[in-house]
Amino acid sequence: MKLYRTSKGVILQTENGNFIFEADWDRLINAEVLYADLDEYALHADKLSDQQMNTLCDEYLLPPIGNQEVWAAGVTYLRSRDARMEEAKAGGGGDFYDKVYEAARPELFFKALPHRVAGHGQAVYIREDSTWNVPEPELTLFINAAGKITGYTIGNDMSSRSIEGENPLYLPQAKVYERSAALGPCLYIPKEPIPSDTAITMIISRNGKAFFKDSIQINRMKRPLTELADYLYRGCAFPIGSFLMTGTCLVPENDFTLMENDIVEISIEHIGTLINSIEIYRRNHI
Repeated sequence: MKLYRTSKGVILQTENGNFIFEADWDRLINAEVLYADLDEYALHADKLSDQQMNTLCDEYLLPPIGNQEVWAAGVTYLRSRDARMEEAKAGGGGDFYDKVYEAARPELFFKALPHRVAGHGQAVYIREDSTWNVPEPELTLFINAAGKITGYTIGNDMSSRSIEGENPLYLPQAKVYERSAALGPCLYIPKEPIPSDTAITMIISRNGKAFFKDSIQINRMKRPLTELADYLYRGCAFPIGSFLMTGTCLVPENDFTLMENDIVEISIEHIGTLINSIEIYRRNHI
């Protein structure tokens, strides 16, 4: 099943059709047995044609997040470890990333509050004081208040690599800024955990031409998804649940940086495709 959050109501897509109903998003997705609850919602919801659903999603789609926090895991794939070590060489912090890749405890960091999250079709930002900026395509978990993974979405963890590479202590500035995260287009609610051979694909286009494309399966991740969720909930309570980006392995070459008006498309099997344009965040000087 897939849930789409729109300004006209919640859309539920199932094998039996498309349905729309009114519900408090935070309460809805935080259910203990979300998959079973959605079957019940479908019985009492209005049915939509495919055309009606597509129109609503084209015009009124919102990010699939209510008031939850977004967190992220780092260095969960070998390629990510190598890229982080390379970018941190100049700042003398390269070995930090090797150590965290091998450590029992994963790297977890706060990523965004809901008002800084872009949705499908919206722009994500790069910082004007960063010279090396990349998108990071990530399978993103929805974890309910009890710490159970009940849903999945697509995440774009925008990163200012020049800032993080200068000094690892600058990580918050490299990761947390206006629209530095995107989620969407939906929340995927399967009966069983997402398959380990699920593929993530990223395409970056400039001036109408694709100049980067790569894909990876999530079974290349070093840590189980449940382990990442467990560590996040060891030190924090999330009464309405949380979103956790699980790291990336699709890293463009070191001579690549995003430019304004680039288009980033991230596709994950079973979920869909998240598309965002790139804009530069410019502070309004007073």
